[in-house]
Amino acid sequence: MIKEIREHRSIRRYRPDAVPQEVMEEILRAATRASTVGNMQLYSIVVTTARGLLDELASLHLNQPAAATAPAILTFCADIHRFSRWCELRGAEPGYDNFCWFMNGATDALLASQNAALEAEAHGLGICYLGTTLYNAGEIAGVLGLPHGVLPVMALSMGYPETVPPLTDRLPLEAVVHYDTYEDYTPERLDALWHERETSEETQCLLAENGLPNLARIFTERRYAKGDNVAFSRKYFDELVRQGFFNQ
Repeated sequence: MIKEIREHRSIRRYRPDAVPQEVMEEILRAATRASTVGNMQLYSIVVTTARGLLDELASLHLNQPAAATAPAILTFCADIHRFSRWCELRGAEPGYDNFCWFMNGATDALLASQNAALEAEAHGLGICYLGTTLYNAGEIAGVLGLPHGVLPVMALSMGYPETVPPLTDRLPLEAVVHYDTYEDYTPERLDALWHERETSEETQCLLAENGLPNLARIFTERRYAKGDNVAFSRKYFDELVRQGFFNQ
């Protein structure tokens, strides 16, 4: 398993071959063995393989190839609905319709998704996390028929890779690991931590294509611009309220 973890890469184009049901069940069993708040499993996983629904989801994921070519999309949802219904059935009064318990549900869902990703890769499948899940969470909820108290937090596309890209770079350990207390970043330290990425051939190509002077501006002006960030944040917050995660 260590080998698979260290060789992870996002797969953005898949062969049309379906994921065998027995393999999918192993992936889902692995997902349910993830750590969970209070052993409550405050998440649900919606497995989509029907072509019509996949097409609808691909549209909501902006028709990126990772979604449009996938034979399966797994949508991981924070879910306070199931546990609350069970509490009510037993005469117990649930108090989980608030932001704290959305965070618990989101944590549970993301932990389960990582287990699923690792198990999928161990079976020779590829995966790609779809950050666009947050952009259109309400519309995705509509396609999947999610009830009150259930909201998508992440989706994985999954399938057999059409092509396997090279490993992408990562910042060195010292960029993200702090011992005992947080060590803040001086300009000199930031320069050193980002040096390899900023001077790579890939970055130089990106700068030429975008006509920008540095990689930071590609992020802030092209990939994740402030106006988009604010709009998607407000949209997702509205869904939190609508789905009952911000009542208290």
